[in-house]
Amino acid sequence: MTKLLFVCLGNICRSPSAENIMNHLIEQADLGDRITCDSAGTGGYHIGSPPDKRMAVAARKRDIELLGAARQFQRKDFENFDLILAMDRDNYRNILALDQGGKYRDKVRLMCDFCQKYDLKEVPDPYYGGPEGFDRVIDLLLDACEGLLEYVK
Repeated sequence: MTKLLFVCLGNICRSPSAENIMNHLIEQADLGDRITCDSAGTGGYHIGSPPDKRMAVAARKRDIELLGAARQFQRKDFENFDLILAMDRDNYRNILALDQGGKYRDKVRLMCDFCQKYDLKEVPDPYYGGPEGFDRVIDLLLDACEGLLEYVK
């Protein structure tokens, strides 16, 4: 079983979207017995909160339901997951800061490393922007998740 963890800052926009998009793709590919997903935030600002409503609206336009409750990334996640996917460089640095000794460094990647169509290096945080930013993030994550699925399957 391959275990994937998607990580952003607050775990209410980008990472839960990536988790639910990936789950959608896994279900379509009938790989639920081989790949499992979760998400977390580097910050503890929104623990227990559902995904942002604006993000949920953007995902629903692509027939993807956003489920889950925000949680904070913990050191034990390094051991519990095979691949940890950071949405941006700040998330990446914050995750690696918890990896004392660099033992798990090879497990941590940037989400955009798996993009096939988009040429971005980071998934932008849509939190303070308008609806088009949320739509763009969903499209970007769909692309990255499709590439990631090819990589892990």
